[in-house]
Amino acid sequence: MSTRTSESFIDSNLDYDVVVIGAGISGLYQLYCLREAGFRACILERGTGVGGTWYWNRYPGARFDSESYSYAYSFSEELLEEWNWSEHFASQPEILRYLEYVADKFNLFKDIRFSCEVTKAQYMEEETCWQVILADGSTVSTRILITALGILSEPTFPNIEGINSFSGESFHTGLWPKTPVTFEGKNVAVIGTGASGVQTIQEIAAQVRNLTVFQRRPNWCAPLNNSDIDVDEMNEIKANYKDMFAICSESHGGFIWTLDPRGTFEVTAAERVSFWEDLYASRGMSIWQGNFRDVLSDPMANKELSDFMANKIRQRIHDPEIAELLIPKDHGFGTRRVPLETKYYETYNRPNVDLIDLNRSPIRGISPKGVITSEGEYNVDTIVYATGFNAITGSFDRIDIRGASGRALKEEWSSHLETFLSVQVPNYPNLLMINGPQGLGGNHPRNIEYSVEWVTSLLEHMKSRDLRRVEPSISAVQTWSEHVRAKSGSALANKIDSWMTGINTNVPGKDKRVVGFRYGGSVQSYRLLCDSVAKGGYKEMIFS
Repeated sequence: MSTRTSESFIDSNLDYDVVVIGAGISGLYQLYCLREAGFRACILERGTGVGGTWYWNRYPGARFDSESYSYAYSFSEELLEEWNWSEHFASQPEILRYLEYVADKFNLFKDIRFSCEVTKAQYMEEETCWQVILADGSTVSTRILITALGILSEPTFPNIEGINSFSGESFHTGLWPKTPVTFEGKNVAVIGTGASGVQTIQEIAAQVRNLTVFQRRPNWCAPLNNSDIDVDEMNEIKANYKDMFAICSESHGGFIWTLDPRGTFEVTAAERVSFWEDLYASRGMSIWQGNFRDVLSDPMANKELSDFMANKIRQRIHDPEIAELLIPKDHGFGTRRVPLETKYYETYNRPNVDLIDLNRSPIRGISPKGVITSEGEYNVDTIVYATGFNAITGSFDRIDIRGASGRALKEEWSSHLETFLSVQVPNYPNLLMINGPQGLGGNHPRNIEYSVEWVTSLLEHMKSRDLRRVEPSISAVQTWSEHVRAKSGSALANKIDSWMTGINTNVPGKDKRVVGFRYGGSVQSYRLLCDSVAKGGYKEMIFS
């Protein structure tokens, strides 16, 4: 590499070559790769520690729903050999310890600036750089800006009148305090029965005096079937890491589970039920990600599976009326993200747990004493809002990001959401995204590692060729958008209102499904396309 090339990309008048926003799983690995490639880089993190999702979500019962060892980083054999997981699905404290261990092992802390909330980022056309403005008014300049914001990192509260009038304690699961929260002897309300609601409800039910669950829309849940990992089993896992990560790279969603090649109706009814019973008794997402190949695309096959799961719920709950309230009627199994549970349904057999159906008795408001519905007031000491996130684009919306034209990215996406490979946006040069809109779902760390390495290679390509500016061509963006829409066509999930299709009734403007909000294709189809762009010399992108 010539001196001229290096000095052209690396401008000493800029604070950094690359700034990364966010110190979660993607941000930490991105910083590691940038430093290995010789870039001057830092992370700006609004929290006081690393971890991202696992820093903020400290609510009771928070844990992995992918196997711990398949969720971990794979880039370092030494790290894989050193770290021992205590459970197949680790809890939040252990996950946070792991990410802190990674940051310490690779000396990442020295290049992370904590308590630095980015409020605005402006592309400076003349200087071909980004000016990043922090909440304290200070600025940071960088050639490249990379967002590692996470897809579920901007919590949303429900639009309920009087929400700030409550005199007791209230918490959002995604903004849980570091200090311990006690529930013993208290009357507690939980609003929401998504993944965080399920985990919280089943965890605190035995501690509280009375638990009142306010449910608007039930979700299909599947047994987690978690267990401890002893020394011998951990050693066996370590010995098979290579094969396990190969399975992840070959499966549709990056999990250790692969779809069964058979169709639902290619086997007898008895064989179907036997197969589903085995999956139901297995760990984790096996019944969601390891089922017959057509259960997530064929309505008839999905109904068969949904009926099986509905009967499981009825078998586990004593009160038939409560059981029916917990069985979804508006979507089939697996068409929304499936929360994994540990005796969640049995929680409703407890005498101190009440379930309020908000479709029959909607919430009218929050009072100083508790929750008011159309049928009366529920006096409580604590309210837990398990009301989810402004998914995928919400973390971008909270930052005023302005590109070459000066137009805000939030405004750009409000009228027309489009990217290139979920990595770049036209008219926003030198802005790169890890798992942005139209990105892969599934087992995120597996996708994160690939995306981080792809982005790092792109920057190395620029640096070695005296290139200081990059954005996708309009034709490439159009081609990608058509590809995303095509890949989103067959899955039943794309016909359902959920955060995965861009719906959030608590956020203005997010009341309609967005085709291609997430990438509906497989890990393999996404990587094949990204690899072809890189191998072809990035001709779909405009450099200068």
